[in-house]
Amino acid sequence: MTEVDTVFAGSIPALYDQYLGPLIFEPYANDLARRLSDLGDGSVLEIAAGTGVVTRALMKTLPPAVSLVATDLNQAMLDVAAVKDAASRASWQQADAQALPFPEAAFAAVVCQFGAMFFPDKPKAYREARRVLKPGGLLIVTLDNPWNLFYYPLRWFSSGKMSPFPLGYTEAVPQLEKDLAAAGLGAERSDWLLHNPRGISTLLFLGFRKLFPRRFADRLIHLSLFVFELLNKLPTRKVTACFVAVAARKPLEASK
Repeated sequence: MTEVDTVFAGSIPALYDQYLGPLIFEPYANDLARRLSDLGDGSVLEIAAGTGVVTRALMKTLPPAVSLVATDLNQAMLDVAAVKDAASRASWQQADAQALPFPEAAFAAVVCQFGAMFFPDKPKAYREARRVLKPGGLLIVTLDNPWNLFYYPLRWFSSGKMSPFPLGYTEAVPQLEKDLAAAGLGAERSDWLLHNPRGISTLLFLGFRKLFPRRFADRLIHLSLFVFELLNKLPTRKVTACFVAVAARKPLEASK
């Protein structure tokens, strides 16, 4: 068991699901699920499923004809997910992204949200994703944006004892696309994800309500929401975006 696996054990999975899930992960889980909304059948593999935030979003979005296998290296995370979603049609399985226990060309899509930054050997994990994808299958990876101005300060903070959760290492998009290409996957698009940073904005908006009259505070809140939306349309979104989603496809003529 690695140091990261140890961190995500004990009481941490439940706290992870209770706090980080609703505040940070759910908006991006919904975004990822929408990217597969056109999938009509087949199987989807989720890597680094954690406590099932993306799994739940996928189950709401994907039609019944699509099956889902949710995996994570850490069994404690999956135990929390399985209890919370006991009636889900998803199947849960412990698996290492660098040595997936599945046959070749088994899945129409492979997804991974906020997990690839923890892979010790990222190129090997991408080669494994390609192996289990059907020809023409899609890999979607959502990661931290290392070009964000707060990325390295947060990573430094997360390495200390005050932070209960680690922040893994994320490659910049150009290097990520090179790694995917070397694994035999063609990058199709990269999207910079800002959305409304709910944890930060909630504290900000509560502060407005506390410091200013209700009417003026509401105007500030609407202005802030406008700024969040505007930032996502500007070229500077590459440094203001918190996360990035990269989609890559296995060629149709790819050999096993």
